[in-house]
Amino acid sequence: MKQLQVWFDRIAGVCHEEQARLMRARAIFAQSGPDVAALQTPACWRRRQRIVTPGKHRNG
Repeated sequence: MKQLQVWFDRIAGVCHEEQARLMRARAIFAQSGPDVAALQTPACWRRRQRIVTPGKHRNG
């Protein structure tokens, strides 16, 4: 089967550089992506409070 692929590549004109580029793309995109579970919480809830007013409480 691999030999048939090699023959087809030669007939179709697929060069070694193209094959190397395809193999590299497969290696990059086959990897699992980042963990997006943390993004389920809204960003405003994940950020720490930046503005602090002395003597005033948020609920009071």
